[in-house]
Amino acid sequence: MKTTALSIMTGLISTAALAEGPAGFTELSFEAPHHGRAVNGAIWYPAAGGGDAILYGDNPVFHGTPAMEDADLAAGSFPVVLMSHGLGGNIRTLSWLTAGLAERGAIVVGVNHPNSSTGDFDLLAGLAHGTRAQDLQIALTELSSDPRFENQFDQSRIMAAGFSYGGWTAMSLGGVTADLAAYADHCAAYQDASTHCTDIMRGGVELAELDADAWNASYRDARITMVAAIDPALHWGLDAAHANGLLDDLQLIALGTGKDRLLATDFSATGSGFAALVPHAKIIDIAPANHFGALLSC
Repeated sequence: MKTTALSIMTGLISTAALAEGPAGFTELSFEAPHHGRAVNGAIWYPAAGGGDAILYGDNPVFHGTPAMEDADLAAGSFPVVLMSHGLGGNIRTLSWLTAGLAERGAIVVGVNHPNSSTGDFDLLAGLAHGTRAQDLQIALTELSSDPRFENQFDQSRIMAAGFSYGGWTAMSLGGVTADLAAYADHCAAYQDASTHCTDIMRGGVELAELDADAWNASYRDARITMVAAIDPALHWGLDAAHANGLLDDLQLIALGTGKDRLLATDFSATGSGFAALVPHAKIIDIAPANHFGALLSC
C-alpha cells in the first residue's frame, strides 16, 4: 500500500529520484496567532550530504524513518508538498511518505496541528478544522521566506496533501467548503457506524453548538496548485456548491474496499457520494489495504 501511494504522489508532482540516501530533515517552529501559541513541525528535503543520521519517529511501537538532520539541500528547483496528518496523529506517523517524497525531489512541510495531534488533543477545539488549514498557510509563508529554501522551491507546483482528517485539510486549502448542519445530520443518521461520529458522541461534543460560520468558511489558498487526499474525512452531506471551488488538479486515494473501507472516509457512491461532485478528480483505489495502513509500520 505505502509503495503504491508514494508512487502515485511522486508522479503527481513530477519528481524524479535524485540520489540514493535518506532525505534531509530539519525542525520547524512558528507563531500561529489563530492558536495564540507556536506550532511545531518539520521540513523534509532532497539532501546533498552532511547532517546527522537519525531514525525519525522510532519508538517501541513504530519503526522509524531514516533521515539526515540538517543535511545540505541539493541543488535544483523543487515542488513543495504541505502534508497534514490525521485526527490525533502527528508528523511522525506519515514520515514514511514525507521522507519518501523528499528523497524523490520534493520539499515537504508538515506540522503537528494544535488541539488535534498526539499529546496535544482537545476534541472540541480540534473540530475547528479551519485552523489546520491556517497552520499550513503560515508554514508555507515561513518556507517562502526561509533563506535555506526560498530560492529553491517551484511556486508553480505547490501541493496540499493529507491523510484522513488531514485529507480534508488538504482539500479545504484547494477550495472545498464544509457544511456543519449536513455533517450533524450525517452523524445523527449513522451514529456508531461512523468512527468519527462515534468519537464526537463519546467526546460529549454537540456539533450543532460549533461555530457554523467558521466550519462552513472557505480556506482556499491561491498558492496551492494541486491537491492529493488519502482517505479524506468530513465530506458527508455536501453538494455541488461545496465542491465548485475545488482545484481541477485533484487526486483522491481510497484505502480498501468492502468491509475494509472506513465509512467515515468513504467518498464513493456507496459512501458519501463526494466523488460524484468532483468528476474531474483522479481517483485511485488501493486494495488490499485499510485506513490505518497509512501510518508508520509497527
